[in-house]
Amino acid sequence: MSTSKGVSKSTTDNKKSIDDVRQGYLLERLDDEVMAVNQMKGKFKASSNRNTNDEKSPGANKEGKETKEEENEEDETSSDYSFMKNIDTKTFRQYELACDRVKQFYDEQHEKQTVAYNIQARINFKTKTRARMNVWDALERLNTLLDESDPDTELSQIDHAIQTAEAIRRDNKPRWFQLVGLIHDLGKLLYFFDSKGQWDVVGDTFPVGCKFSKKIIFSEGFKKNPDFLNPLYNTKYGIYSKNCGLDKVMLSWGHDEYMYHIAKLNSTLPAEALAMIRYHSFYPWHQEQAYTYLMDDHDKKMLEAVRAFNPYDLYSKNDVRYDIESIKSYYLELIDEFFPKKIIDF
Repeated sequence: MSTSKGVSKSTTDNKKSIDDVRQGYLLERLDDEVMAVNQMKGKFKASSNRNTNDEKSPGANKEGKETKEEENEEDETSSDYSFMKNIDTKTFRQYELACDRVKQFYDEQHEKQTVAYNIQARINFKTKTRARMNVWDALERLNTLLDESDPDTELSQIDHAIQTAEAIRRDNKPRWFQLVGLIHDLGKLLYFFDSKGQWDVVGDTFPVGCKFSKKIIFSEGFKKNPDFLNPLYNTKYGIYSKNCGLDKVMLSWGHDEYMYHIAKLNSTLPAEALAMIRYHSFYPWHQEQAYTYLMDDHDKKMLEAVRAFNPYDLYSKNDVRYDIESIKSYYLELIDEFFPKKIIDF
């Protein structure tokens, strides 16, 4: 009997380990595809803006500009793809294919990211300790869980983190900026703790508790969200107030928000660094200029920081492999500099 139980437990543990790797691989592939959509969308919008800049009236006053921004934000019939009109057919089809691959994910995310879920997720965060370890050990744990042979790349999670950090370091950015590059995706560990699926770990983030902006990718999926018709949450400001500040806004729960709270509680990172971690997937805001009416003056400064980080987040992945052991000591010093508590409650 005991032998049978022992074999059964071993088999179960082995199956769980294999399932973790497989699920981690699927999560990372999905995240890469979400990133690819954001890359293409950003390039298309930049191209479209260059083509239309000359058509804008140079005499428009500030008041008119603000009024127009308000109208655009509130226009529920505006297309999320208007910027595609000047893009060639082949490129547009590539974009559509990428979108098709992630649309199912966003449909689930937009249906399930409710106010009630987000409140419970934050309660869970404050009342549970999922693991206790230092930051580098957390990176290695994430590496173990998500690393699987990929036909397109053999690089690990730590390789990708180092790539981002090294790109920032090469540009002589501040040390805290370099550390953000290293840890900004560390919150993906959430997937192996108590997430409900992929939808509350990766993907673009957005406010809950107020009207869902049309500038959120695949925004039609929100029609299945219970909050969509709730009069407390479906108005422009919802449970918030004009210019209340994003610090007071509840963003959809995921790896960004999770790691932001970890860093806020355990590090001495400056406000700009915390903003980069929290908002790097908040594309409706930093790329589409949505929810500007919730911003305060502090957020305007943070927006500049997030936009400074975004190119490193989007474009640092490549096939260059660093000798991690030769630079590990540098990043361990960097971690110790900004995380005075060596052991962190995750």
